[in-house]
Amino acid sequence: MPYDSTSELPDAVRDNLPPHAQDIYKEAFNSAWDQYADPDERRGDASREETSHRVAWAAVKEKYEKGDDDKWHPK
Repeated sequence: MPYDSTSELPDAVRDNLPPHAQDIYKEAFNSAWDQYADPDERRGDASREETSHRVAWAAVKEKYEKGDDDKWHPK
């Protein structure tokens, strides 16, 4: 279930991340969705969707961090 646009992202992503971080999330999720289609490529018994969300959050955290104000800011 890759995302065609950021407007399709889960509410938790859209409501918390700035637009650029949402773009990063979407691209990372879609890439992981393709990369981890084979269950043998995933760790443990994680689903394809769960793995893709984990990869997407990790990609966001490479460029953004959550501040003391509970908002995400570029590093």
